[in-house]
Amino acid sequence: MNATAEKLVNVIQGDYVISDDPSVVLTTVLGSCIAVCLYDTTTKAGGMNHFLLPEGDGSDAGNVRYGANAMELLINGLLKKGAERRRLQAKIFGGAKMMGNLRNIGESNAIFAHKFLKDEGIPCQAESVGGTSARRIRFWPTTGLVRQLTVQGQVDQVAPIKPVVIKAPKQDDIVLF
Repeated sequence: MNATAEKLVNVIQGDYVISDDPSVVLTTVLGSCIAVCLYDTTTKAGGMNHFLLPEGDGSDAGNVRYGANAMELLINGLLKKGAERRRLQAKIFGGAKMMGNLRNIGESNAIFAHKFLKDEGIPCQAESVGGTSARRIRFWPTTGLVRQLTVQGQVDQVAPIKPVVIKAPKQDDIVLF
């Protein structure tokens, strides 16, 4: 494919895009988020989602920021394009630990993506998850080809937050009303 003929489509956080156009290249940048790339080798249709958290509280069922919704919308969109569930193949990217002293959301996202695909019977053909580096992904949805560029050394070790010490007032500093 001639690079000048490619149409780059950015998949932003909390979104998904499906295409059967051979000139389209889906792209995104990931930290702790996950992008799942799904494609059907027969229909030559594929798509990518970009979710921030595994699951929500259930109050916003259509919110694509959550993996459960993002995965359902991506699969259903591909089925509408003529894909068949039994032919779908997946590739998973992201899930980095971006903040050293906080809960590992990236790991939770990756675990969710693997479990969801396993439960749906969709094989994961390739993955690049975890670590501490951001990733730029380019996905050709009609072929399943993915290229990844990692941003090495981006995350410095974060020093632990020191608690603020508040001194108790002196006895003679207290005024009672």
